Amino acid sequence: MPDSAQTQFAPAKINLFLHVGPLQSDGYHPVVSLMVFADVGDTLRLRGAAEMGFGLEGPFAGALGPKGDNLVLAARDRLLATLAAPPRSFHLTLDKQVPIAAGLGGGSADAAAALRLIGRHLAAAGLAGPDGETLTALARGLGADVAACLDAVPVIASGRGDLLAAAPLLPTLAGVLVNPRAPAPTGAVYGAFDAAGSPGRADAPVLPPRFDTAEQVVAFLEQTRNDLEAPALTVQPAIGAVLAALTASPEALLARMSGSGATCFALCAGPGPAGRLAARLAADHPTWWVRPCALAGQGLRNR
Repeated sequence: MPDSAQTQFAPAKINLFLHVGPLQSDGYHPVVSLMVFADVGDTLRLRGAAEMGFGLEGPFAGALGPKGDNLVLAARDRLLATLAAPPRSFHLTLDKQVPIAAGLGGGSADAAAALRLIGRHLAAAGLAGPDGETLTALARGLGADVAACLDAVPVIASGRGDLLAAAPLLPTLAGVLVNPRAPAPTGAVYGAFDAAGSPGRADAPVLPPRFDTAEQVVAFLEQTRNDLEAPALTVQPAIGAVLAALTASPEALLARMSGSGATCFALCAGPGPAGRLAARLAADHPTWWVRPCALAGQGLRNR
């Protein structure tokens, strides 16, 4: 088995809209969401080692819980359990560049990256890893968003978030991601949603087969919503300052929160306006995490 390091990008997930229904008897909320993926995210590295290991680095590594709770390890262990014989040992390192509890699917993206990276590592060593169906089943078992993150292509997610259908054709969108460096834990946000009487519904908007411009995407998104935005504001008021700053910016065609927060995004007419907006926000709010990005109309899994 080769000892040279292999890497896998884990792109951040953005919910362009997120419609959420009331809590069901199975303990889940039904959702409908258009998910896309950014060229911003974490990176996972794998290298041969004397024994199995896992490490964390990057600006947000310290905000993660105990290593044993990391979804990367859960993905590794569940994948290895499907093999007839264990492979040679390897060490995984997660470079955590995306904030925690940020509505960007970071843990799910990291788990999906682990499944892809270990599968590729096994293939390079001439070992038979799980087939595509087994890999998808592993992803679904790890969490609602992991299946979508496995392919990292634009997708319509419904059910618990793990029923996936092809999204309309999309152009690459220029955007800005902003997080106030304050968490919005998913459980707390859904709790606030329930306490408010579940003021949403998992309705599916009628989507065209394709969008050709950012302006067309924005015109459609203005008819949609993120049902978790209002409850997230009660959990983490700092989100309101981010949304206000984005909404007041002339470069922003649309500003909205992603997922359960606390990250918000702006869509812009192109990379130039997105870069100017990101630079100004970073200067005006030096404590915020601000990143210009491209939201790919195609997949990012092979970066």
